[in-house]
Amino acid sequence: MKIPKRSPAQARAEQNTAGILPSQAIRSLVENKRIASSFSIDDSQIQPASIDLRLGREAYQVRASFLPGKSTIAKKIHDLLIQKIDLTGSAVLEPGSVFIVPLLESLDLPADVYGKANPKSTTGRLDIFTRLITEPGHEFELVPRGYSGPLYLEIVSRTFPIVVRSGMKLNQLRFMRGTSDVSDSMLTKLAETERLVYEDDENPLEPEIERGLSVSVDLQGTGSNIVAYKAKNHAPPLDLQNMNHYEIDDFWEVIRGPMNKGLTLNPRDFYILASWERVSVPPSYAAEMVPFDPALGEFRIHYAGFFDPGFGHGMGGIKGTKAVLEVRAHEVPFLLEDRQLVGKLIYHKMAKEPDKIYGPSIGSSYQQQGLQLSKQFRKVPSEQASSASGPTLAPKQLVAS
Repeated sequence: MKIPKRSPAQARAEQNTAGILPSQAIRSLVENKRIASSFSIDDSQIQPASIDLRLGREAYQVRASFLPGKSTIAKKIHDLLIQKIDLTGSAVLEPGSVFIVPLLESLDLPADVYGKANPKSTTGRLDIFTRLITEPGHEFELVPRGYSGPLYLEIVSRTFPIVVRSGMKLNQLRFMRGTSDVSDSMLTKLAETERLVYEDDENPLEPEIERGLSVSVDLQGTGSNIVAYKAKNHAPPLDLQNMNHYEIDDFWEVIRGPMNKGLTLNPRDFYILASWERVSVPPSYAAEMVPFDPALGEFRIHYAGFFDPGFGHGMGGIKGTKAVLEVRAHEVPFLLEDRQLVGKLIYHKMAKEPDKIYGPSIGSSYQQQGLQLSKQFRKVPSEQASSASGPTLAPKQLVAS
């Protein structure tokens, strides 16, 4: 895709606009060494509203998660070290262990720019828990305004042994200037001009907006009789570089519907489900599935809750896309029922519409997803048929990446 050049005046105007920085602004940060690496940064790392970060050359298995606070990350690693692991070849990260990986990218941000990270969609769908750490750092996933320094990633695979190597991309970082939040009143006004929710291609829905856009769960198996996948314990190692490779039954228990009496979530098990609604994110906005709200019950959804500009949007005939829900119960069994509220989608404004929009033309994997596992697994026949019959998109995370 040919990227249009910006004039100096356009570049200056973009620099002063509040919101999430778009792909062209991220590219400018790279060109000006505000995002740097000892290895070249490829344009494929730049997404519509974020940049993919790459694992460095080694990992450190440590006894516990930590935030550096007043200490240094190097000292924390030294005090908690179990072993150092070479990532220049392949390495297996066992589930339940904590690993700290220096990333290839570092930052030297402008004084008014800050960042927020999250796992990529594929990472979340594999129950891999990742959190970005800065030096010094007092909060996970947040990069302070004007931050200058290295980046580290904490990795905990909750279910599967995973095979990783240097250069792999497990998380993404977006950059903001000012505030990007869209209030309920602003979202209601947006819904007057843009369709945000659909039941299907023929039936747009009135959005339920209260502290964000309400999202419910599908336990009927709309478009398929599969309503959920539950991760199996004691699965074989899963190499993250293998695409469309693994048999679903080796890693997942398939749960079929309709489930008219609901689905009981077992404590500490991991489930993949889908929203009942098909949601849409216009190109001048991004969205995020908010963290678990205790008022919704004893479960948590979404590690990778970021939705790029253009997700499920109408370009090429797309009328909304289901959000894939990564779900864990907490300490007690929890009965989940069809069409039950499970989360809120919070919209954020972009500082400018990105020159990349979510979709297959930039390698996006989930634009036409139903209930879909990560791209390492072979698609079931219904998924293949759906993908083959869907509209062809022009231009680009339940998921949620």
